[in-house]
Amino acid sequence: MADYQVLEIGGLDGWRSHYGGFRPESSRDGRRVVDHELTMQYIGLTANALEPGEEAGYWHRHAQVEELYVFLGGNGQMGLGDDLVAVGPGTVVRVGQGVWRTWRCVPDSADQLRWLCIRAGGHELPHLPDDSERAVGRDMPW
Repeated sequence: MADYQVLEIGGLDGWRSHYGGFRPESSRDGRRVVDHELTMQYIGLTANALEPGEEAGYWHRHAQVEELYVFLGGNGQMGLGDDLVAVGPGTVVRVGQGVWRTWRCVPDSADQLRWLCIRAGGHELPHLPDDSERAVGRDMPW
């Protein structure tokens, strides 16, 4: 068996129907913890959707994990320490260890705020592409 897995998480319009979290008390509508469904060793991933006017309702920070938020739809704001940052489609926000964060979908957003949160920690990644190898001359499968 090859060392890969495929999981369909559905189109952006269906993300709000997901329900999940890292613990029962932190589970909510619009969150899918993808790394609980796939065998992931070094990274974590959640798919998220908030309705206009909805917010996380809490601040959090990590001691070891860094997070990368990739916003795909809607309009929102992130609280990052003492700063407030506007986010929307195409915004990518890296948040390092120790930084307090929270987020919301602004009330006048025309659509749900949808984003991927990619989590990693423990060890620095090598400077890429130093870890890659190309298969020169291998035929393409199509």
